[in-house]
Amino acid sequence: MKAFIAGTSLFSSTLFENWDEMAVDTPYGKASVYKASQYLFLQRHGKKRLPPHKISHHANIWALKSLGVEGIISINSVGSLKTALKPGTFIIPDDFISFCDIPTFFEYEMRFVIPAMDATYAQKMHRVCTEAEVETILGGVYIQTRGPRFETKAEINVLKKVGDVVGMTMASEATLCMEYSIPYVSLCSIDNYCNGIVKAPLTAGEVEEQILKNMRTAEMVVQTILGEGF
Repeated sequence: MKAFIAGTSLFSSTLFENWDEMAVDTPYGKASVYKASQYLFLQRHGKKRLPPHKISHHANIWALKSLGVEGIISINSVGSLKTALKPGTFIIPDDFISFCDIPTFFEYEMRFVIPAMDATYAQKMHRVCTEAEVETILGGVYIQTRGPRFETKAEINVLKKVGDVVGMTMASEATLCMEYSIPYVSLCSIDNYCNGIVKAPLTAGEVEEQILKNMRTAEMVVQTILGEGF
């Protein structure tokens, strides 16, 4: 059993609308999970479309673990910190930075995890994208900020020195999956240049327009996995 997790990248998608819904009770609240055959789907923002800083990543990952998930394929929306990483392309990060929020299931246990993205799943995802003719970069550093606002130009000037893309959710999900020893890969949809990377000012409308374009590509990748396996 494998699971897809997605957020703003697939808000408007109808790909999962005929999947069977399950409400899962967790120690961290309820989570809605959708199932079809040997795959599950979880919308990380939930039905209420919670902003990034309000998402219960604990509930989401706990629910998938309780349902026997053996691997997670995540789709994340990101902004680019590099002019060479153009909106409309995709990237599979092999590392991440998250200083502001490091979640854990081990609040009261002396247990330590050495974080590392799953290299095997990353290679599989890159193979799927290559076969689907989706322009995808294998490897890169994801930086997680808290949100819900975008980063200031001054913040971006600092972040671009150490990272490739910025998002608000992946590092939290990946960390919790690592604690449960669940292989996790993220296909990041580059929806915009970060604030100040290019001369043209960043606008919310521009981001929303690119998200819709990237959604079609993300759907194609998901459909390829559903048809060929992962």
